[in-house]
Amino acid sequence: MKVRIKFSKEGPVKFVGHLDTMRYFQKAIRRADLPASFSGGYSPHMIMSFAIPLGVGTESTGEYFDLELSETIPTDEITQKLNQTMTEGFTVISTRQVEDGKAGKAMSLAAAADYLIEFYQGKEPTVSWKDQIGEFMALKEISVLKKTKRSEKEINIRPYIYKMEARDNKIFMMLASASSNFTKPELVMETFFSWLGVELKEFSFKVKRLEIYADIGTEDQHKFVTLESLGEEIE
Repeated sequence: MKVRIKFSKEGPVKFVGHLDTMRYFQKAIRRADLPASFSGGYSPHMIMSFAIPLGVGTESTGEYFDLELSETIPTDEITQKLNQTMTEGFTVISTRQVEDGKAGKAMSLAAAADYLIEFYQGKEPTVSWKDQIGEFMALKEISVLKKTKRSEKEINIRPYIYKMEARDNKIFMMLASASSNFTKPELVMETFFSWLGVELKEFSFKVKRLEIYADIGTEDQHKFVTLESLGEEIE
């Protein structure tokens, strides 16, 4: 049985790195006495994979990992057992059974993600930025310099910004998140305000990831659905 577990990561645990988050859930799965499957060989490991690593300092209400179990268990029971072991800040939201195989992995399915950006008190730019988002999104090309270990190259990130809008004093974004076009909200923020002629102060805003999506549409027409919706509840 392969399940997809959706969880939130909020509060002080946002400073727990990705690898430590993986280790935490491995321990939680053992404490919950769930029959996790392990790989073979001399160094067996729990068969699980996370959708997209979450940056240190970023909160989220929509994180996912896939887990293989050696037995079939009701999905609600898995959620309840895990939540009984969770520390403050981690909450399992749902568990869904998903198809086996590499094609069904959350990591390979992730195509987009929602983010909400909020300025810290006293750090919001004084420039009138809310009315400018529409004009920014109307640009045909938004070029940034992407640095790699070996070189630098200019890329157009406009196709990877699916949505961007003001929500009160916050900024909502839906951005590409596949391995080939992963776009960081911090990069979009820096690029947007640079376009406005404003240099953002260091640590002036915080980012919260809201959801992760798969794309079941075509190359010409995106159709985003949550990773949770691709699974089903089992009683």
